[in-house]
Amino acid sequence: MDLIATTSAVAVSSYALLSTIYKSAQALYAQPATNPTLQDNLGRSGSVLPSVDVIVPCFNEDPITLAQCLESLASQDYTGKLQVYVVDDGSANRDLVAPVHKIYANDPRFSIILLANNVGKRKAQIAAIRSSSGDLVLNVDSDTILAADVVTKLVLKMRDPQIGAAMGQLVASNRSQTWLTRLIDMEYWLACNEERAAQARFGAVMCCCGPCAMYRRSALALLLDQYEAQFFRGKPSDFGEDRHLTILMLKAGFRTEYVSDAIAATVVPDRLGPYLRQQLRWARSTFRDTFLALRLLPELDGYLTLDVIGQNLGPLLLALSSLAALAQLLIVGSVPWWTGLTITAMTMVRCSVAALRARELRFLGFSLHTPINIFLLLPLKAYALCTLSNSDWLSRKLASGPAEGEKQSIILHPNAGRSAASKWGMSGTIRKAGFSSGESSLTATKSICSHDRSTACK
Repeated sequence: MDLIATTSAVAVSSYALLSTIYKSAQALYAQPATNPTLQDNLGRSGSVLPSVDVIVPCFNEDPITLAQCLESLASQDYTGKLQVYVVDDGSANRDLVAPVHKIYANDPRFSIILLANNVGKRKAQIAAIRSSSGDLVLNVDSDTILAADVVTKLVLKMRDPQIGAAMGQLVASNRSQTWLTRLIDMEYWLACNEERAAQARFGAVMCCCGPCAMYRRSALALLLDQYEAQFFRGKPSDFGEDRHLTILMLKAGFRTEYVSDAIAATVVPDRLGPYLRQQLRWARSTFRDTFLALRLLPELDGYLTLDVIGQNLGPLLLALSSLAALAQLLIVGSVPWWTGLTITAMTMVRCSVAALRARELRFLGFSLHTPINIFLLLPLKAYALCTLSNSDWLSRKLASGPAEGEKQSIILHPNAGRSAASKWGMSGTIRKAGFSSGESSLTATKSICSHDRSTACK
């Protein structure tokens, strides 16, 4: 019986030691925000700005959500050539989104591509990429709103020809909706401003997230066939396209970067069920690409090896210590005080550091994520590992229409140069996510329809 208590103590002590080393290094390498002086010089040097193609794949998207996304693209302040390709991937609600398509049909910057059948997000992206010719390609999810300066700031980062991809910072547009959306918003902040920011110090962001990621076309041209033909155990792999494409970029020798002040607000799940389905899909895609990522480590900085160890061994040690503690409680009948106190202390330290860096006390509430992680996410990851061959998207279903008596058509024609958020009755500014200087922020989405919008989450 002492073996169980010893196992729990050793596992949780190892977890605490690894987490301390990993998180300390992560905080040390977290990259500062983009230099605003360089930002101001973009376009003033007299050089021709690169052309940008924005790809927006859509499947059964809520028409209001889609309209908000497209309006934010129409309102970009980028002075170079900007073309937007909206790819409807065989949606079953095409009649509902037709008024949105009609608004932009006569805008020369927009092209509407209607696919006859649903082919999946990856193939929809590729269809638009092969139909376009811009120097840079920006992938945007159809439930995402970009701040007016996102394209400009990402183009600024992509001026280095060694950079193959760059992502912006993600926030939850529906943050104030439920306790879960508030928690996910904090999770996004930590993932962007700790994990991605530290990886970007070495030019190796391991996943340029799908809602807002820019790619160099010349690099894409080399990788598009590999990207399209990803298989896992003989089956085509559709989800996890952002992580796989990022790893292909790194494998080809390109740098991948993070731009902290390029803000993209995306809809996140507001209920536990959709959130867990999303996490299951993400866990499967992460496991599928882990082996490919491991091959890159000898060519990258040593911190990236620590990052992979911390993200994979850390949860394993936490799971082992939790199981041993539970066995100690149920079998031996003794309370695993050391395990409980150690996990609690690690949680409070991490949340306090995040609150200090973000200058927001709300991050103390992220401590709620620890029991969710232990009792829900860790078992879910174990299940994902056992079901890697399952390629079900899990969340792709038809967005419900407006409730009876609710106005469906509240779509306005975009005015270039205006913030997309200001035209949709949005109130409350999303607080700047850890910026030390006065970067622009993006106004938060206020709920303007009564039906469930979590179905739009990719």
